[in-house]
Amino acid sequence: MKRIVLFLFFTFLVSSAFAQKRAMTTDDILNMDRLSSSMISPDGNSVIYGKSTLNWDDNKRDTKYYYIPADSGAVYQYIGEDGGSDLKYSPDGKYISLKRAVDEKQQLFLLPTTGGEAVQLTEHKNSVKSYEWSSDSKAIYFVSDVPRSKEEEKEYKAGYDQLFVDEPPHGQTEGSWSNIWKFNVEDKEESKLTSGELIVGSFSVSPNQERIVYTARFENRRNQQYMSEIFLLEVGDSTAVQLTDNEVPEGGLNWLPDNQHILYSAAHDEEWELRQSKLWRMDVDSKEYEMISGNFNGDMRSYYISPDGSQVYFSGTVKTDTNIFSLNLENGSVRRLTNREGTVNIVDMNKSRDRVLLSFEDVQTPEDLYTASMRNLSDQTRLTDLNPFVRDSLILADYDVVQWESYDGLEIEGMKYMPQELSQNSSAPFLLHIHGGPAGVFRNSFSPQYHVWAGLGYVQLAPNVRGSTAYGDEFLRGNMNDIGGGDYEDLMSGVDMLIDQNWIDDEHMAVRGWSYGGILGGTTITKTDRFKAASLGAGVFDWTSEYAMGFNHDVRLWYIGGEPWTNAEEYRDRSAAMHADDVTTPTLFLHGSRDRVDTPQQSLIFFTYLKDIGNVDTRYIEFQREGHGIREPRNQRVRDVEEIRWIQKYARGIEWEPWERKKKEDENSDEEE
Repeated sequence: MKRIVLFLFFTFLVSSAFAQKRAMTTDDILNMDRLSSSMISPDGNSVIYGKSTLNWDDNKRDTKYYYIPADSGAVYQYIGEDGGSDLKYSPDGKYISLKRAVDEKQQLFLLPTTGGEAVQLTEHKNSVKSYEWSSDSKAIYFVSDVPRSKEEEKEYKAGYDQLFVDEPPHGQTEGSWSNIWKFNVEDKEESKLTSGELIVGSFSVSPNQERIVYTARFENRRNQQYMSEIFLLEVGDSTAVQLTDNEVPEGGLNWLPDNQHILYSAAHDEEWELRQSKLWRMDVDSKEYEMISGNFNGDMRSYYISPDGSQVYFSGTVKTDTNIFSLNLENGSVRRLTNREGTVNIVDMNKSRDRVLLSFEDVQTPEDLYTASMRNLSDQTRLTDLNPFVRDSLILADYDVVQWESYDGLEIEGMKYMPQELSQNSSAPFLLHIHGGPAGVFRNSFSPQYHVWAGLGYVQLAPNVRGSTAYGDEFLRGNMNDIGGGDYEDLMSGVDMLIDQNWIDDEHMAVRGWSYGGILGGTTITKTDRFKAASLGAGVFDWTSEYAMGFNHDVRLWYIGGEPWTNAEEYRDRSAAMHADDVTTPTLFLHGSRDRVDTPQQSLIFFTYLKDIGNVDTRYIEFQREGHGIREPRNQRVRDVEEIRWIQKYARGIEWEPWERKKKEDENSDEEE
């Protein structure tokens, strides 16, 4: 009898706690604090982290930086109201460098770690871009664009600002040549190291400071990133040596401790192939190179080299999970160092590489910072708890990682999200998410919009269709010359699985996506009438007209093949707008007015076609000042609210009214209570 009473009491407590929670809203998403750039000190004893908070009144987010001991403890704001960006520790741990704007140019400032105010270090004629410390902490190397001369600036301001498109250093927009500079911290003398007309990409300085490797190109056409090559400069020599000669963009340059070998990332060593990025090692003296990461069949993220040059530590995504791995540079073997369901990312490592600053998140856990010893990564110290209200006050979606067989037998995997405690009764409305890319991936990470939709009652599916990353090169190349073909079938076979399993009502289905998600979503509504509502963000719907304005290298090389004048039929057939008369789904278009990845005219084209045909309701919202992503909080709120309003109306027949955003005085009143 006592056991029954205890069980009922426990059930009552759980039910009461659940009853006190509420569904997540778009305003909860906006109100969440977010991690910004963070770093661990060279000795591994302390951490500086950035926290981004909403400033609704000024329609922006503000970032402040905080200090905390690496084993946790008291937290205090570390940098004053003037703030800064791109923070880095000096290797000896005595200083923190950061960038601030001075007369509209980004300059370097220096802050002693023992305390005090940040002091301006550089007074360069143009903004400091990427930079790194020398190994002895006596110098800083940086990239900066070549400024106009006084005469050129005078002429420019007088109206001689015409753009000669694709004539270097210009591309489709104004460009500049750039150089690598060295700045001596003690005497504040700076010297230019590179020469000639070049555009510098990434760079790395050898431990002995006698050599620099960098990527550079000598033209600036939008779709010719493959023209970039790796160069070696002996410091003091004005002539650089070209190390690579291929049609592949390289990046992620790092020296090994011997001052002779470098590591770099590239998808291939000859042509710009559709493959996951690999890690390569090169002897800069002989130019001999080899791929060293072939045993890892996933998506590699940032990597760190051990002090003796024998190991590389990196974050890697395999399917939906991200973990920490090590790569043995002697034999190429890969070892998984963490085994979490979710997303574990290396944020930074200390100088001796025996302590790591990492972040963790999963579907139901927002991102936070942790530290751990590399000897025992399972024993982690939590440093931040940025959004406790998510855990304590909100009802979050349940989720599963699910697999199904597509039309041709290929196994597809995805994330399924459900309202809490939902039973398989076939009455739930359904929302299909499509990721960007095409080489994107839905990961086991915290994406709050899924919880908002679950709170509105939707079962959701986020499929990793063929062409997604983190499933190996063969899967990544699965939609070559076939976008909108097999990947569309992967989507629909996943939808059919949920219908067969009695999860959803197939009379109340909607589809949404952004970037390639918008593109494939557009194709989807031209091929089926099963969806009652669609939201398409930042998509391309006429590949021929986008060829000149946007990115075309992936379409030309991989996804369609050829050019509009050599493969006109395929370019037309794979353009959703060319099939506008087949659309029966009410469609909402969302696009940033300054988007240069997928230009906003693309949404206008499809919207206009649907509007003129007149068979379906359609709406187009263009967000001022926004690029490929939406950054301003008020624009984000309008985007999310109008998307929900549209899908609720057409998928479910509900005239939905959005949540009322609390005024500042109301929020303060709630906190006092």
